[in-house]
Formats: sequence, structure tokens, C-alpha cells
Amino acid sequence: MAVVMPKWMSWMKDLDERGHIKAPGNPLQRSGKLVTGKQRSVTDGPFAEAKDLINGYTLIQADDLNQAAELAKGCPMLDGGGSVEVRPIMKM
Repeated sequence: MAVVMPKWMSWMKDLDERGHIKAPGNPLQRSGKLVTGKQRSVTDGPFAEAKDLINGYTLIQADDLNQAAELAKGCPMLDGGGSVEVRPIMKM
């Protein structure tokens, strides 16, 4: 943790100073519920498969999806072999 946290803080500070942080988000707990289908069945979740894991989220401001992906390349999650999912927010 002592090695990883400074990397995260540095990356987030850089994004913020360049005006890309819209909301820093929060870590997500590993527990949850999943509500599905017309019957609104509730099961333990929230992941469809055990291999799917979401540690948290951050909302950033980018010109487009390509720029957002470039910004994600600095994420410390990648140093450990992890991945970062980059998705636009749907406008309603």
C-alpha cells in the first residue's frame, strides 16, 4: 500500500491540475446486490462473473473517448497487470 498509494495520488493530482477530474469517485465495496428481470429477482452480486471486479470509478473530463483512453494510460492499476474500462456517460 505504501508503494501504490503515492502513485495513485500523483496520477489523480496530475489529472486534477490539468482540469480533467470531474469527480474523483470512491472505492466500491466488494459486496452488493443484483436486481434482474421482470420478476425483479434480487441476488448477491453485483458481478456477473467472479473474474469481473470493479474497484472504483473516477469521472474525468475529456474531449472525446480517445483522449479519455490516453489519460487512462497513466492509471497505476495497469502497473499490476490490471485494466481500466473507459466509457462515456450517456446523455439523457
